[in-house]
Amino acid sequence: MHVKDLAHLSVRISNSTSTHFTAFLLTGVPGLEDFQIWISIPFSFMYLLAVIGNGLVMAVVAWDRNLHEPMYLFLAMLALNDVFLCTVTVPKMLLIFWQGPSPSTFPACLTQMFFVHALFLSESAVLLAMAFDRYVAICAPLHYATLLTGSLISKVGLALVARSVAVVTPGVLLILRLHFCRSNVIHHTYCENMGIAKLACNNISLNSIYGLTAALLTTGLDFVLISLSYCLILRTVFQLPSREARTKAFGTCGAHICVILIFYTLAFFSFFTHRFGNHVPRHVLIILANLYLLVPPTMNPIVYGVKTKEIRMRVLGLCNQPK
Repeated sequence: MHVKDLAHLSVRISNSTSTHFTAFLLTGVPGLEDFQIWISIPFSFMYLLAVIGNGLVMAVVAWDRNLHEPMYLFLAMLALNDVFLCTVTVPKMLLIFWQGPSPSTFPACLTQMFFVHALFLSESAVLLAMAFDRYVAICAPLHYATLLTGSLISKVGLALVARSVAVVTPGVLLILRLHFCRSNVIHHTYCENMGIAKLACNNISLNSIYGLTAALLTTGLDFVLISLSYCLILRTVFQLPSREARTKAFGTCGAHICVILIFYTLAFFSFFTHRFGNHVPRHVLIILANLYLLVPPTMNPIVYGVKTKEIRMRVLGLCNQPK
């Protein structure tokens, strides 16, 4: 069924001049409708890989008491967040790719928007916590055990959840104040803040300003602090007396640096092309918006599996257990 034939299913006329939307219609990747079934193949594979890979990471950290250390507990937090992050968007996206445009009720759309942005912020916060863990381990190793206690890690977990909720909730409230009187069709695979706001008939400057400010003061600030921590780490590493010590230090940080580069490169590229890439084709923007939510969860367990010996050996041991 064509998009315009479905659109009437999700609106309710309240008077002669305004329209109240009871649902939005997600259409997928505009301009690539005929190819979406093929696009779904790599996305399905990546999602499966992300769920299995991160599930294995969480399993080995949970079952092996020797891995109940700050570095691996933060890694388990990252894996859990990754599973949630891609699960919030990918199943709905695949449904659209397989069956065509899919309606999403207004509450469901806002719920998905909330979790997409909240989980993205918590992913960034976990990466910052992992950078702090590596900073203390390398720059202040004598204080590592006293600083990074189980109590502190629990508080960090609660703090990153609280920060995500506190930052994203005003964005949802700003959406609720809008009046929608135009099309209810969202040319995207999932509901996100500005995608919904742009359908409103009243001014959305406040939504745009808040979204940009929140992104800069959270994800942007996280990236600055992570960069600063690694500058200090690298300075300390280069001052180590032996080559063996420097190699070991680089080895403990290598996986984390790879994960950071994957996450922030895709996120910033997608963010800036959406806001300033006026000549970038819409289908490219939508593909990017999906990749920056799916590639990091897919790559993170692979990177840590390759770079972290303890995780690699335990995953192999888990897979090779006799039936």
